[in-house]
Amino acid sequence: MSNNRKSVDDYIQDGIYGAKEILPDERRKYLGTIRERIEYVLLQTQVREEEAYSEIEEAMKKNKNLKLFLNGNMSYSFLSKYIRLADKYKVSYTSVSNKEHNSEYGLVLAHEEAVDKERIEISKRAKPSESIEEKPSFFKRFFG
Repeated sequence: MSNNRKSVDDYIQDGIYGAKEILPDERRKYLGTIRERIEYVLLQTQVREEEAYSEIEEAMKKNKNLKLFLNGNMSYSFLSKYIRLADKYKVSYTSVSNKEHNSEYGLVLAHEEAVDKERIEISKRAKPSESIEEKPSFFKRFFG
């Protein structure tokens, strides 16, 4: 009888507080999925860049079973290029909005099952103004 009672208590607790979620902090961070399933992530600043990252497109091209999670707190104008890619390669996508927590990530591309990929971040592109070029120092300009 104690097993049945515990089960009823569990149902009541789930009804009051919602179903227990595995790794809730990780799911908030990664837009609803967990780290072990992720192929790639992009920061919000990367998603705001003008062009889509080719690594995302290549991954979608190679594997149709991926799922694209988009940060619903971001403007559609930034997300639309990735939505078009998902449509093009028949990859399902969802927009995830969390009013209590705005993830640093703007995009998460994940598998249904664990892949435990070691490196999921894609390096930021250097902006033309950020390219490293040696400028003459103050002294070289006037005295050199």
